Amino acid sequence: MNLKPTLAVALTAVVALGACTDPATLGSGDPNQKTKEGALLGAVIGTGIGLVTAGGNKGKSALIGAAAGAAAGGLIGHDLDKQAAELRAELANDGITITNTGDSLIVSLPQDITFATDSFTIRPSLQSDLGKVAFHLLKYPKSTVQVIGHTDSEGDATYNLGLSQRRADAVADILQSDGVPYSRLQISGRGEGQPLASNLTAEGRAQNRRVEIVVIPN
Repeated sequence: MNLKPTLAVALTAVVALGACTDPATLGSGDPNQKTKEGALLGAVIGTGIGLVTAGGNKGKSALIGAAAGAAAGGLIGHDLDKQAAELRAELANDGITITNTGDSLIVSLPQDITFATDSFTIRPSLQSDLGKVAFHLLKYPKSTVQVIGHTDSEGDATYNLGLSQRRADAVADILQSDGVPYSRLQISGRGEGQPLASNLTAEGRAQNRRVEIVVIPN
């Protein structure tokens, strides 16, 4: 069966949705950037699903899939845009970074503001901000929360892996004590295995020593 006309119709729908996303605004502080990107990505995925699952009318199914995917992707993107803005406004420590990836939020806690060297005891100065993160998670309950510990590559890899797990556990304990159900938390230590930057420089190692709270919409 020749699917070229069908694919052309489906892709026209995707391009039409993409026209709503002005390339000049992407990556330039547009507060709705992830909403637009989510809608476009959802449309692409929905088009593919429509084509794969369609019966006799693949063109119609692709268009329906594109529309449904765009609506779902746009809704998730909008929700994450809103949550990211709220968290940035609420958290007092400028060292905490919040990254909206389009399908999740990553709240990154650098070691230097969270723990002393080789320690997994959370600094008292950060506990208030973790309480605000917990409040936020309770406000938006329809998500899974990953708490992931990371280290640099200095020292023994096995020790680093254990330290990253203990630090992730410590952050998760604070979130749980502030009301976040344990069933929502997925806790793990990755040690030195997932660096953000080069471990060859002091600046890179500082970026790699962190605990990430990853919020994934259900």
